[in-house]
Amino acid sequence: MTTETERSTRSRAWYAGAAITALLGLFFAFDSIPKIAGMRFAREGTEALGFAPDKTAVIGWVLLVCLIVFLIPRTAVLGALGLTAYLGGAVTANLQADKPLAGFVLSGVYVGVLLWIGLVLRRPELLRVLGLRRD
Repeated sequence: MTTETERSTRSRAWYAGAAITALLGLFFAFDSIPKIAGMRFAREGTEALGFAPDKTAVIGWVLLVCLIVFLIPRTAVLGALGLTAYLGGAVTANLQADKPLAGFVLSGVYVGVLLWIGLVLRRPELLRVLGLRRD
C-alpha cells in the first residue's frame, strides 16, 4: 500500500512529465506545420540542410505522425521511438551541413533526452522495462 507522500510525489512527477510532454508537443507542432504548409522559411531551412525543397512536406508529415502517436498514451512509447529516430536524422543532417556542434548538432540529442525524461516521469514503469529499477 502506498502512503500519501508517495502518491503526492508520483503525482508531482506525472505532472512534470505531462508539462515536458506538452512543451515538446508544441515545439514539434510548430516545427511540422510550417513544413507541411510549405512555408518559405521551412523550405529554405530544409534546403540549407542539403535536402531538396520538395522534401519539406514529407519531413513535416513524418514528424507530425510521430508526434500524434507520441501524444496518444497507449502508443506513447512507439511515438517516442519514432521521434527519437527523427531527431537522430536531424543530428545527422546538421552534422552533414557543418552546423555548430553544441548549438545545432547536439540539439536533437538534448530534445531526445528531454522527451524520454518526460515519458518516464509519466510512466515510471518504463524504468523497470529498461532494467534501471527493480521494484
